[in-house]
Amino acid sequence: MELTFAITAFFTLFVVIDPIGLAPMFVAMTSGMTQRRRLQIAATSCIIAVVILTVFGLAGQKILDFVGISLAAFRISGGILLFITALDMLFERRTARREEKTDDLSHDPSVFPLAMPLIAGPGALASMILLASGAEWSVTLTVFGVMIAVVALVFLLFLLAGPIERLLGATGVIVTTRLMGMILAALSVQFIIDGLRDLGVLATL
Repeated sequence: MELTFAITAFFTLFVVIDPIGLAPMFVAMTSGMTQRRRLQIAATSCIIAVVILTVFGLAGQKILDFVGISLAAFRISGGILLFITALDMLFERRTARREEKTDDLSHDPSVFPLAMPLIAGPGALASMILLASGAEWSVTLTVFGVMIAVVALVFLLFLLAGPIERLLGATGVIVTTRLMGMILAALSVQFIIDGLRDLGVLATL
């Protein structure tokens, strides 16, 4: 029974977090950075995401209820913030800012948008709440173990950003950045639509 639940939890979090889909976004957001800098960003984003998901798995619903925030509001706000990032990717605003500075430390996407809301997004937070809340400790520990395994896959794919960028070349990176910007914009709009649907505003969608 626990093995079946673990498999179900793994596929749920794998689909929601989508490590494979995050890899090209990481390449686009860290274009031109050194391997060491990318390693720092990858490690920081994954560690922060694990902490956020753990907190929400333990007490997510209580936290939201206490401050009066719904998951629908989380989805909408996350969608708006992601849309702003998507515009930066589409119009190369991040690249222009990096060219103005020789030190790229000012550009750090590890906390936002990588850790949250891309890795620890509304769907992942809701999944952790549903899978872990009210369950026995053995089940809760299984959920946390599965979550760490999925985020570890994200980290491993992030480490391949350098080879992927070399394979794509300069032109390929530009095309990938624009394409990922479009996908991220669509994802952000979907977050907003899901939030509005949860609130009953878009009941027909």
